Amino acid sequence: MDISAFNALKTYGSAQKALAPEGAGLLTPKDGKEEFNLSSVTEGLVGAVAKSETAASAYMTGKADPHSVVEAIASAELAVETAVTLRNRVVEAYQELLRMPI
Repeated sequence: MDISAFNALKTYGSAQKALAPEGAGLLTPKDGKEEFNLSSVTEGLVGAVAKSETAASAYMTGKADPHSVVEAIASAELAVETAVTLRNRVVEAYQELLRMPI
């Protein structure tokens, strides 16, 4: 991963922390560690999608307001877009490795 991608990830993480202070972000470090861990990203993705599903089902039963549902769905959408971007970066890096001469 090049430095610009790392800086983009750090910027995204700080922006996401400002938008979602409860710590539901994908790139939020756990236990104060500054490590980038793919399992924490997938856990954050699953958590965001589950939160949006819970909010949608609560709205359908009349237990949630539309604003909270829209917030949860927007958070899940952002999480999925981030996961897709990370996947694309990994595939791109792998393809670069395959292009290297032996």
